[in-house]
Amino acid sequence: MRSCLDDKFSSHPVLFSILVANLLMHRTLKLNTILTQESINHTLRSRPQMAMATNICARIPASLLARSLSTASYHTEKLPEAPSNPVIDLSDTQRLFASVPTASLLHSLANLTAMAAGSLVDVGVAVLRAALASEGKLLRAAAIGAARATVHRHFCAGEGFEDAGRAVTGMWEEQRLRSILDYGMEDAEDGAACNRNLAGFLRTVEMASSLPPSSASVCVKITAICPISLLERVSDLLRWEQQDPTLQLPWKTNSIPVLCDSSPLYLTRSAPDPLTEMEECDLQLASQRLSKICERCTEANIPLLIDAEYTAVQPAIDYFTYAAAVRFNHGDHPIVFGTIQAYLRDSKERMVNAVRAAEREGVSLGVKLVRGAYMTRETKLASSLGAPSPVHPSIQETHDCFNSCSSFILEKVSRRSGAVVLATHNVQSGQLAAKKAMELGIGRDDHKLQFAQLMGMADGLTHGLRNAGFQVSKYVPFGPVEQVMPYLLRRAEENRGLLCTSTVDRQLKRFMISSHCT
Repeated sequence: MRSCLDDKFSSHPVLFSILVANLLMHRTLKLNTILTQESINHTLRSRPQMAMATNICARIPASLLARSLSTASYHTEKLPEAPSNPVIDLSDTQRLFASVPTASLLHSLANLTAMAAGSLVDVGVAVLRAALASEGKLLRAAAIGAARATVHRHFCAGEGFEDAGRAVTGMWEEQRLRSILDYGMEDAEDGAACNRNLAGFLRTVEMASSLPPSSASVCVKITAICPISLLERVSDLLRWEQQDPTLQLPWKTNSIPVLCDSSPLYLTRSAPDPLTEMEECDLQLASQRLSKICERCTEANIPLLIDAEYTAVQPAIDYFTYAAAVRFNHGDHPIVFGTIQAYLRDSKERMVNAVRAAEREGVSLGVKLVRGAYMTRETKLASSLGAPSPVHPSIQETHDCFNSCSSFILEKVSRRSGAVVLATHNVQSGQLAAKKAMELGIGRDDHKLQFAQLMGMADGLTHGLRNAGFQVSKYVPFGPVEQVMPYLLRRAEENRGLLCTSTVDRQLKRFMISSHCT
């Protein structure tokens, strides 16, 4: 009988970047770092409890299993040195991944190894995008099958609500990890698409409310419940208002600022026309859609995280977010969380202004802090306009901004002002934030501080933070492959650098797997 891992690894390429290049050919997967069959047999004999999780049979060709510990020792020598008295301990990989089956570690390591080949990711994205757009049914079906077996399986929690519910429950019960549920939605072009997306978001909230208490929150894309063209119009008017404070916006309802003087105001170079009567009506409908989601989340006590987008539409998204926060965030625990992208030059100033304005209004502001995902798009747009990029010129400056924003918002949380989700894959940022939280006396079980990482990424940091006692979530997209693939392709293109810098996770998993064979 074929083993489950033989099916998972031998029959399919590792990731879409490799699989798409051989779209109609099922080739034997060549893993960079895999265990020798002799070592696995030894492990199974000495650790019978691992036999079911590992379940690797002799049918896997020896050539696939020969590249094991010869490279493992090289990579484990490069594990990041722990700072003195670290809050997050990544050195004990046995404890770090104790709740993760070996089979899952192997699959994750295979995917991360493939994603480290940036050129293959680029080619794979291009070919897969072309295949999905093809009118040929066979080619499209093969592309969807390839995506389902690789990138969708690695980064998503399944195709349906039941799949996602099982995944969230499993992570909570087996690993004590929370989930941020993201029902894959594309940008809406009209009201009909907005209403369809609204139904999907409401069903996601309903599903989250049926899961174990505190195990899940929900995220929403404003671009899915408000037409993109309207978000662009509103953003233009908000940018012009920042340049000309005398501008009257009769539809504007809240006083929390969304822009500052260092924001990329050059995106609006002349006075925009006022919103038409129809546009104001559509804006009201979009606000009502968001309110429905917020009401359901409030009733179920489920946090709602609103995703950030690119700067052309972000002012309007922040406007929606803060208007909802003013209405629904009362008491110590906010329901609505906005997103600050630290790779933008104006992010710290905007965040400080918003937090201080919220305090004056008596609003408990929720902040999700991320680095950002639209670097290529932002840089190209600014260049086309002959303007400086709104993105920090170096990755180190982005790291510094993230850490500075993190420190600021943690100090506010320690004074019971607002709440924060620190979404980072950077181990140093995680260490600094965890240390700062402890210094400020923020309890590790305080729900006003959470860390988060993408599903399938930064698992070492995730489990290190969890083992240290902090509240940790995984960002969990789900939905049909055809529906989620545009999201995954954009993430692959915009996060190419992130996909290529999963070194720490690969090293930790190699070390863990190799330790099973000694």
